[in-house]
Amino acid sequence: MSSTYNVSLAAPTYSETYRNISEQYVHLNMLERLWAAWYAYMQNDVIATGVMIFVIHEFFYFGRCIPWLIIDCIPYFRKYKIQQGKPNTFKEQWQCTSAVLLSHFTVELPQIWVFHPICAYFGMSHDVPFPSFLTMFYQISFFFCVEDTWHYWNHRLLHYGPFYKYIHKQHHLYSAPFGLAAEYASPIEVMILGLGTIGTPILWVALTKNLHIVTVYIWIVLRLFQAVDAHSGYEFPWSLHHFLPFWAGADHHDDHHKYFIGNYASSFRWWDFLLDTEAGPKAKAERIARQKAKTEKAAAVSKKVD
Repeated sequence: MSSTYNVSLAAPTYSETYRNISEQYVHLNMLERLWAAWYAYMQNDVIATGVMIFVIHEFFYFGRCIPWLIIDCIPYFRKYKIQQGKPNTFKEQWQCTSAVLLSHFTVELPQIWVFHPICAYFGMSHDVPFPSFLTMFYQISFFFCVEDTWHYWNHRLLHYGPFYKYIHKQHHLYSAPFGLAAEYASPIEVMILGLGTIGTPILWVALTKNLHIVTVYIWIVLRLFQAVDAHSGYEFPWSLHHFLPFWAGADHHDDHHKYFIGNYASSFRWWDFLLDTEAGPKAKAERIARQKAKTEKAAAVSKKVD
């Protein structure tokens, strides 16, 4: 059921449109009826998707930051702060929020607006009913892996010479990160790294012709949660990486901000492990130990040959 077909059910108000949809398609669940009514009411798929993605992005980004702002104000949680003695001031948070909001409206909004036409060209659907949970699960898992790879290599490149000085340095203003700083970056960086988030679904639908926009919405929300949590600055006994060792988490990214090099990946730890770019004194000591063992082994082999 496409929004074009639903134009006949559109009404002057969204609530009336929802009622018409509900009466016509009783087999749909409430969320699917709300969804269909939105696209029917808007009568323009590009505007409907653009508005919804932007609202979802703003609501969940700042909504996910609020718990961390509250935690910052509760003394009990200070023992879980990774970088002790580096509190985040209100001035820093307000400055960060202002810059992030400006970036959202001037840099991210245009990218969001062209997303639907591009994906629709390759065959993205926004019809109802929604895809199955299994379909969304394997597609979003693919998105996480591809975005993590994109983020690792481009983030690592942004730490090279002029790229760091003129592009990435802004993001490292806060050596002790906090949730709001997840998207605090120069416009160029926002476009480069953001391409991994919106470009991955485009790549998927271009190759498979099988993608529903609701899957993209869920992907964006999960990616936002990952980014904000990675910048939270807190490490808890119940943090996700304790249960999924390959998950990056706040401790992984906090070390990147603290030491400025290493830990370039976004969601997972495997690229930094495989390519020996893990950050921090512990990782450095392990790296030296491995190099020493390798040198000693090579010397032993050489001596044996002689």
